Amino acid sequence: MHNLRGTLVVSLDFELHWGVRDKKAVKAYKRNLLGARSVVPRILEAFQYYEIHATWATVGFLFFDSKAELVEHLPALKPQYACSRLTPYGDISGIGANEEADPFHYALSLIKAIAAHPNQEIATHTFSHYYCMEPGQDLMAFRADIEAAVAIMRKNNLTPESIVFPRNQVNPEYLAVLPEYGITSYRGAPWYCVGREESLISSYIRAAARLLDAYVPIFGHNTCSYGQMQRSMPFNIQSDRMLRPYSRRFRTLEPLRLRRILAAMEFAAKKKRAFHLWWHPHNFGVEQESNLAALERILAHYVRLRESHGMVSRNMRELSRELLKEHSVEPA
Repeated sequence: MHNLRGTLVVSLDFELHWGVRDKKAVKAYKRNLLGARSVVPRILEAFQYYEIHATWATVGFLFFDSKAELVEHLPALKPQYACSRLTPYGDISGIGANEEADPFHYALSLIKAIAAHPNQEIATHTFSHYYCMEPGQDLMAFRADIEAAVAIMRKNNLTPESIVFPRNQVNPEYLAVLPEYGITSYRGAPWYCVGREESLISSYIRAAARLLDAYVPIFGHNTCSYGQMQRSMPFNIQSDRMLRPYSRRFRTLEPLRLRRILAAMEFAAKKKRAFHLWWHPHNFGVEQESNLAALERILAHYVRLRESHGMVSRNMRELSRELLKEHSVEPA
């Protein structure tokens, strides 16, 4: 890219209960889910103050005004997961009639608020929080899901250009489908961040690696070069760090967690690379003050790097458009 500069990329997985329904009941996660709704405006306020361009990858189910409208727009072809608890379609009959009655499964008012803020991209997180690497799903069902996601976004005057795969399950066989729907970038992930139904031993190894790497640099700074992103299209704007929520259990390690992120940002700024930070709004649903204080420290550090090294903030759509201008690439 011409005039290379370090780039801060921020993305959020906006899913409410649809993203955790196979792991947590509403009752067990109610505080986080309701807190997600109240913290989104506060995150937007911080983004606007620090001039942060962010991508909000949003589950398609959240775009509807009512259950009747959601049911009307369901795809005819649905994933047939081998593990039946993964499918959300059986849960629809039990959700409330609309956003007012059920703040856990609808979010159109919040989506509109996000879209109204400057420099915020609404991307897709698939229609149904679709798991692309679980046994039983296939390409035809994935196509049907993406078509439904694109359709409801366009109905709301939004055009998706980026995707974040639920649980970071990037299926290489599906990447070639994305440009057909105007999607030019996705958020890839390192091996230890990919979530899928697998053996307990493998799951524990991944979880332990993620936890340890959050505090000590066992995998380095985890930044990405523009050359890496340009290798194929859709572009892999790889995630580098999940912004883990504040934990009272690990509060003595908080300085290490933040230092890890700030050091990686500084490395990206100096080396003219991209640093991609991501999280879920419901991660900030509880301990909001501590979580937002940590976010403010990160964003203030970005401002210092912008002033000292010319670092820029780009959402996934903006970075993908810049990559498209700079380089002709082969399809994935």
